[in-house]
Amino acid sequence: MKIAVLGAGVIGVTTAHYLARAGHEVTVIDRQSGPALETSFANAGEISPGYSSPWAAPGIPAKAVKWLFMRHAPLILQPHMNVATVRWLLALLRNCTSARYALNKARMVRLAEYSQEVQTALNTELDLQYDHRTQGTLQLFRTQKQLDGIYKDTEVLRQGGVPFEVLDQDGCIAAEPGLAATRDLFVGGLRLPRDETGDCFKFTNALGDVAIGQGVTFLYDTAIKALITDKGRIAGVETSRGRITADAYVLALGSHSPQMVKPLGLTLPVYPVKGYSITAPIVNEPAAPVSTIMDESYKVAITRLGDRIRVGGMAEISGYNNVLPEQRRNTLEHSVGSLFPGAGDLKAATYWSGLRPMTPDGTPVIGKTKFDNLFLNTGHGTLGWTMACGSARVIADIISGKTPDIETADLGIARYG
Repeated sequence: MKIAVLGAGVIGVTTAHYLARAGHEVTVIDRQSGPALETSFANAGEISPGYSSPWAAPGIPAKAVKWLFMRHAPLILQPHMNVATVRWLLALLRNCTSARYALNKARMVRLAEYSQEVQTALNTELDLQYDHRTQGTLQLFRTQKQLDGIYKDTEVLRQGGVPFEVLDQDGCIAAEPGLAATRDLFVGGLRLPRDETGDCFKFTNALGDVAIGQGVTFLYDTAIKALITDKGRIAGVETSRGRITADAYVLALGSHSPQMVKPLGLTLPVYPVKGYSITAPIVNEPAAPVSTIMDESYKVAITRLGDRIRVGGMAEISGYNNVLPEQRRNTLEHSVGSLFPGAGDLKAATYWSGLRPMTPDGTPVIGKTKFDNLFLNTGHGTLGWTMACGSARVIADIISGKTPDIETADLGIARYG
């Protein structure tokens, strides 16, 4: 079957790889000059199945009000109050119940755990090089209240069979020796030993090279203008190169997916939640992190990528923009600078922002649509790389008429009614 994949981020490239492996003729279309040049470019560097949690959670509305007045706020609310923004925020609030949080987290962990299995097999097969490490994630708590509040997460992890460790100060320092100099700043942590780290940009480019060897065609510098319908099917995609046709189409455009399907009568609740990162060269090896630390107070991830430290986080609701305010950089520098002082050269750090495609329930949208040859693989939020390989394998199986290895009925757009 001839298949067009729209988008060359980590979701689009992994999708192309698994479709090609299944024997399909695949063309990937993207407006950028190469793979992973938007949201996949400088993300936090985590592959964290155990940390797969929806932003919509009990207590979040109250916390959000407090965060808005913090100097180093993890949530920034500067919305363009259009219908899509209001609808998405209301849907997010509806998911802030204990029952919905448990349901959403369980299916996110299911997909993320499967994705890690698929990616592990891929790494064994291809030996891709992308600053890969397998030394876990440490969620670090600066207050006792934070540490005391983890029982809901640990219960879901326990039910899902995800290994975890609740650590005191000494345990945190044993996992991350660079924290020894700042032990007074935290009380304990939750460690997920199976989590991994790596550079998503390097991974996507390496897998893209493999895909080319499989016969995948990449059309870069190609603007995607519209999907053309005819008699209940997608008849083609209108691009800056003209109309491109295929037997099936996979939408993997991240935050830009809703605009593409809105003219088709599909409401896709994916919103661009903006995140930021800095990447600093390591200048003091013993003081640097060895894997990923999640600074719970600021919702910031601090990740070791080879000879660099990637610091990423925050959630800004401000529509489609890539402005880089100095205040956001200050928050990232404060988090890493307070926990790992002197480890990286923050003055030499590069500064970046990306638009995470967030759904109100945290789970991506993967599967069929009312058009029998249009498929979705989008809405992964902060967990695009964590879920990429599993999502790609699932959608490739669905398109190929195979039964996926995991339950997928609750991952599609139909769950939104």
